[in-house]
Amino acid sequence: MSTTTPTASSAERHGALWGARAQDWAGSEAQQVPTYEEAVRRAGIGPGHSVLDIGCGAGVFLRTAADAGAAVSGLDASEALLAIARDRVPEAELRVGDMQALPYADDRFDVVCGFNSFFFADDIVVALREAGRVAKPGAPVVIQVWGRPERCELTAMKKALAAYLPPRPPSPPLWRTGVLEQLATDAGLVPDTSFDLRWAYTYPDADSLGRDMMAVGGFSVIVGPEREPAARAAIVEALAPHRTPDGGYRLENEWHYLIARAAG
Repeated sequence: MSTTTPTASSAERHGALWGARAQDWAGSEAQQVPTYEEAVRRAGIGPGHSVLDIGCGAGVFLRTAADAGAAVSGLDASEALLAIARDRVPEAELRVGDMQALPYADDRFDVVCGFNSFFFADDIVVALREAGRVAKPGAPVVIQVWGRPERCELTAMKKALAAYLPPRPPSPPLWRTGVLEQLATDAGLVPDTSFDLRWAYTYPDADSLGRDMMAVGGFSVIVGPEREPAARAAIVEALAPHRTPDGGYRLENEWHYLIARAAG
């Protein structure tokens, strides 16, 4: 199977955005350990396994998988995020690259994962096909996406920021039963198991909430310095219902997972 050349450089575009405030995003990513631990358990990751994380960010999942005994590799579009990952997981093999044209040989990995990443590709089917190409025959490919909007408390933030962001093309509801399965099938993968998982981000105060949320997806770059104070205020106002008695914030969200298998 040959590597597919992407039709556009989604990696360059998203790498610049996510890397703009890498340290701020890394703080939020560090809170995702429970979801990563569940993925390690469900995919059976353990000693002797070779694992690739596509869109590895600051390396939090890689650390979790390495602590389970796996030999880990990560690819991300942002060099700034990979610099953090190198400090967190010095034993990992890390590369800057595009998920639509992975720089790895066919049939290399025992497990391939993409947490909140595949839907950033210009063509998600191409990205999933590449994940299947570098996975060994029958190996699990773990795909994580947002869950149902009504069960994601960050949905309120997305609505508040809509006035500050350019319109986005419509996308399929990846959380809906059968949608990821069809995309995986189109990419040559074999759907296996799906499940949902909820967990919460927590922030000690409004300042940390606004700062860290502006790092998501390069919001600070897209909004620009002149409009950032208003955008931060809109985020804090939208998430006010989730303020805790001590002045912090607790934001529960749902994530949807599909574990597919590479073609055997």
